[in-house]
Amino acid sequence: MNLIHRHIFANVVLTCAAAVTMFAFVLLMGNVLKDLLSHVMAGQLAIETVVKLVALTIPVVVSYALPMGMLTGVLLVLGRMSSDREVTALRASGLSVAWLSAPILFSALLGVALNLAINFQFMPRAKVAYETELAEAVRQNPLSFIVPKTFIRDFRGYVIYVGEKKGNVLKDFWVWELDAQNRVKRLARADTGRIDYDEKRNKLVLTLQHVQAELRDNKDPEDFREARGAASADELPFDLPLEKFGAGSGVNVKTKWLTFGQLMTEWRRLDQPDPKVTAEERAKKQMRVQITIHEKFATAFSVLSFTLVAIPLGIKISRNETSANLGIGLGLAMAYYFATIVIGWFDNHTALRPDLLMWLPNLAFQALGLWMFYRVDRK
Repeated sequence: MNLIHRHIFANVVLTCAAAVTMFAFVLLMGNVLKDLLSHVMAGQLAIETVVKLVALTIPVVVSYALPMGMLTGVLLVLGRMSSDREVTALRASGLSVAWLSAPILFSALLGVALNLAINFQFMPRAKVAYETELAEAVRQNPLSFIVPKTFIRDFRGYVIYVGEKKGNVLKDFWVWELDAQNRVKRLARADTGRIDYDEKRNKLVLTLQHVQAELRDNKDPEDFREARGAASADELPFDLPLEKFGAGSGVNVKTKWLTFGQLMTEWRRLDQPDPKVTAEERAKKQMRVQITIHEKFATAFSVLSFTLVAIPLGIKISRNETSANLGIGLGLAMAYYFATIVIGWFDNHTALRPDLLMWLPNLAFQALGLWMFYRVDRK
């Protein structure tokens, strides 16, 4: 690598690192505000726990910040070089765009390798550790998660509202039980109640007084044409197992939280016939595993795809207006992520091969980048 290549490589790496840090910070603050701030304000989590949870969130946000940071860093570096006429001088010396791009593409490949390691190792382990740490906080102080005048959604399958809480005594208690599609299938209201923690069974035990309950059709809870069942009781015990939101013996690990080795093990397990599961359902579960694997690979290679678009875009447009160029680049990044979300909607349609469709945004960006390379190199 000669002097010019080292100069470009160092500038790109430093600028991209700064951009990744900026995007990671923004995403991190969004996650903190969304998941932890309400718990902190309610006094449910100690400061040490919050700091540890924030640190465990970093690999998750870096996975998404790295492609956008690479895009932004390359645009900024080439934008400055173009405005200072450095690119013009180098090309006038007979150097091609491909030659100038070599150190940038090399840094992009390093970014791909880093993102692969994050997606398949660091992020899954950090996410499981995050859920485990949060579950441990719940286990140590479970009653604190009942916050008055707040719709509590921490319990999977339930939404709870308490008008007033004094110690373990509750007033104006509401609970909505949800189905798999988050539709209300049962609801109950009680004037007063009491909440206790059963450590042996790891459950919150609610004893409700003067209860009014409403039952809905399990098949279609939103169909109000048929008469709904109703019931009342002077006293009703109600259990909330803490396992429903991650506390207890273990964490309910989602497919996206598996490492590469665990994903392959799960894929091979689903490839074997199981008399308890139909072939169609097994195929859908296996497809979700395949989608996760391809999505993680595709997200990592998006670093290269974004770079291929950023290089000609930075050379061609940034001479006149760097901010406009950044806006175009970030708009393209948003289009990329929106396309991956749309493809994810087809996860149950195995015939459409949504796992392979995950690569379409990458292919589109790379084709666009190569076409722009061709156009810029001819001028």
